[in-house]
Amino acid sequence: MSDSSSSQQTGTPLTVACPQCRTPVVWGPESTFRPFCSKRCHLLDLGAWADESHRIAGEMAMDETSIDEMVARMERDLNQQ
Repeated sequence: MSDSSSSQQTGTPLTVACPQCRTPVVWGPESTFRPFCSKRCHLLDLGAWADESHRIAGEMAMDETSIDEMVARMERDLNQQ
């Protein structure tokens, strides 16, 4: 059972912590910026993504030059066999 369905059954609203400042936020239609507590926290988080302070973990994407070099290397290897 999910948190939201269990909180609806007990009558208590689901509360989450604002990802930016950790202020409790009621998860409901009255919380316009949920999961953030305010527009300020929402914009601070958006800015962190925009300037790449926040990132999703993983390998760096290859740029076009790296891809061209990889293709050329693979073609050379195939020609040598």
